[in-house]
Amino acid sequence: MRNINLVLMLLCTTLPVALSLIDGLVPNGDFEEGPKPSQMNGSEVVDPHSIPHWELSGFVEYIKSGQTQGDMILPVPKGHFALRLGNEASIKTKLQVAKGQFYSLSFGIARTCAQQERLNLSITPDIEGKGWGMLPMQTMYSTEGWDSFSWGFFAANNEVELVFYHPQAEEDEACGPIIDVVALKSLSLPKTTTDLLKNGNFEEGPYIFPDTNWGTLVPSNIENDHSPLMGWMVESLKAVRYIDSDHFVVPEGKRAVELVAGRESVIAQIVKTVPGKTYDLEFYVGDAKNLCEGSMLIEVFASNSTFYVPYESKAQGGSKLVLLRFKAANDRTRIRFLSSYYHRKSDFSGSLCGPVVDDVKLVSSILHA
Repeated sequence: MRNINLVLMLLCTTLPVALSLIDGLVPNGDFEEGPKPSQMNGSEVVDPHSIPHWELSGFVEYIKSGQTQGDMILPVPKGHFALRLGNEASIKTKLQVAKGQFYSLSFGIARTCAQQERLNLSITPDIEGKGWGMLPMQTMYSTEGWDSFSWGFFAANNEVELVFYHPQAEEDEACGPIIDVVALKSLSLPKTTTDLLKNGNFEEGPYIFPDTNWGTLVPSNIENDHSPLMGWMVESLKAVRYIDSDHFVVPEGKRAVELVAGRESVIAQIVKTVPGKTYDLEFYVGDAKNLCEGSMLIEVFASNSTFYVPYESKAQGGSKLVLLRFKAANDRTRIRFLSSYYHRKSDFSGSLCGPVVDDVKLVSSILHA
């Protein structure tokens, strides 16, 4: 009996961490469990503890799919319900995680009123990071009325607090972003291989919601200290889109990156090199078969070299293998990719799109073998 009690005690103490390692929605992350009618005034939630697993502050609305504001339908990313954060409103929850583990948070957001709408996100405590950031929402990347974003953090404790906060005060106190489908994924640091780049195939990245066709946006490093696209930095003002083979065509494997905002979508990685040594950089460029067609041009920067790689997209999911050679000038070399042109889908929806980059490899040239 004593041994059984000991086993039960160990299970009870380790179970919350074990649960946190399962990729998917956080408790009530889709907000389908909502308040009772007595806890609401119209669509406004008046009881701060009425949404299971979440605590509310300020003007928060419980939005139902199909709900309108004037002539505008308020978008609900997935399912039947979502939350809208009005003037200086916030929602928060506590997440059971593993201390020292790296995580990616994915969530759907939509702008409903102001062009300059912003969303403050914080996860505390966070190791080696400020723990918070501000997501600007001037650019909406899809035409569905909302986007899916990701956020990376190192857990500094076995429990962290997640807060979404809308800091603005509009004339209409209900105006603010809609939030839905909040999910968590644990990520592993890329292992060292003969390839000098880490996660060059982009297989290790943020959570992508199943049964959806929009991928997940990875924000700029200006907003997020820890990029959820392991090994890579988003060195631009705007995001890049992380896509999967279940819903897009990717050149290799299961995941790839789409440069969706022209010269304002940049991915980069710094690698150790030997000055004067020659290196070969290999990668695929293509299209995701998502109605993004036309003449594309990838700019690649490596050491003191700049390369221009054209790709003619027929929006059929094609790709080509590219091999570039450069000589390292320093002991550290920054490898950068960007799209020279801005592209939109050919269905006249206005949705941003761009060339796909995948399976990037960097090795010492055979010239120095």
